[in-house]
Amino acid sequence: MRKKCLLWFRKDLRLTDHPALAKAIEEGYEILPVFLYEEGGDWPVGGASKWWLHYALESLSSSVSDAGGRLLMKEGGGDVRSSLEEIIEEHGIDLVYWCRCYEPEAIERDTVLKRELRDLGCEVKSFEGNVLNEPFSIESKSGGPYKVFTPYWKMCRTHEVRSLYEYDLSKVRWVMAEGGDALEDFDLLPRIDWDREFYAIWDARREVGERILSDLAGGKAMAYGEQRDLMGVEGTSRLGPYLAWGQLSPQEVWHRIVAENASEEVHSGYLRQLYWRDFSYHLMYHFPHTVSSPLREEWKLFAWKGDGEVVQAWQEGRTGIPIIDAAMRQLWQTGWMHNRARMLVACFLVKHLQQDWMYGARWFWDTLVDADLANNTMGWQWSAGCGADAAPYFRVFNPITQAEKFDSHGDYVRRYVPELAKLPMKYLNRPWEAPADVLENAGVELGKTYPEPIIDVAVGRQVALDAYQRFKEACAGER
Repeated sequence: MRKKCLLWFRKDLRLTDHPALAKAIEEGYEILPVFLYEEGGDWPVGGASKWWLHYALESLSSSVSDAGGRLLMKEGGGDVRSSLEEIIEEHGIDLVYWCRCYEPEAIERDTVLKRELRDLGCEVKSFEGNVLNEPFSIESKSGGPYKVFTPYWKMCRTHEVRSLYEYDLSKVRWVMAEGGDALEDFDLLPRIDWDREFYAIWDARREVGERILSDLAGGKAMAYGEQRDLMGVEGTSRLGPYLAWGQLSPQEVWHRIVAENASEEVHSGYLRQLYWRDFSYHLMYHFPHTVSSPLREEWKLFAWKGDGEVVQAWQEGRTGIPIIDAAMRQLWQTGWMHNRARMLVACFLVKHLQQDWMYGARWFWDTLVDADLANNTMGWQWSAGCGADAAPYFRVFNPITQAEKFDSHGDYVRRYVPELAKLPMKYLNRPWEAPADVLENAGVELGKTYPEPIIDVAVGRQVALDAYQRFKEACAGER
């Protein structure tokens, strides 16, 4: 009689190149595919990610059905152990397999779960998670973790990326479980009437991610280095949410791009971003406190202002700085923000406006469809100057000159800040400098149809530099 294996899906919502599934098939087990929805913890699934998760689960469930099985979905609540125990007992499960997650809460929970499930007589195995290199597999020459990306990347490039797992799904013997909860019971879809553009640009089915990857590998990767910073063009991959939920494995992406692009430009462009993603997980694993606290402990002394009204104006795209408002509105309307724009709005919040980076990290977590705790944490700490490989705090992006460089025709600002669309390019990113007749002809009334700047950009830069000087003095006084 064949043993029965419970295959627990988490951030690996695919049937292709799946380490745990591959092992269960290789060992000849009957397989019960399970997804447990967990609500809670310090970082519960954000609103935009819930939307994505709903349709990603719909896609996974359809794939399992096409392969002859049935995905058992259950509301795990805050007690995953009880849900697993119930399924194990009801279906006579002998083994539980899953792919590792590297978030601090997940590691702590999984460690306890392994022990408790083994005490019940179940064999439990975990397999590599959704990264090219597991966080604990890369060490510096001194034997510890890396804190700077470039040497990390160089070390990773000496490691061979594993081959893709291959198996025949038609030969899987599925455990056909009845019951469970309906996907709708998870209540993942938003109750607000979301912008139509959101639905127009996103499709969470795996096959759509495969098509995007095909386009990337087929030529878009060659232009990635040139176009990834241009906010008015589709120069980025848009693969983030498919990677965040493991609908595509990073190995699938890596091998597909390498197979069709031998250029070093591609390796140092898009593929470098996959290693940057891995580096984020490396940092989160070795420094778990960073998900809510600065890696560089001295930054706890920094005197953030904590102004709720200022943060809200930033969130809603009402700062009066056109490129910042365009980016924040893009985020709200589409669940995504251009990578260059992410750096600009983060710098503006933490430096010009002096607000704690955690306000930004929480907002991105709730509004991005590709929200990923490791990447989100590292990105915000990089911007704030308090993390690994961080931009120096005294490096303050000028949002106006950045807009003129990376949105040189104004397409991005005009799209997301339509009330300024009729302004000539000369004044598009600095409407407060436009003569009264130019504003009138464009239908712009500062303070009414579009807000006055929340802060003078030059003043904001000096405010940031002054705050950094006080911080350095405070650190010196603590020594």
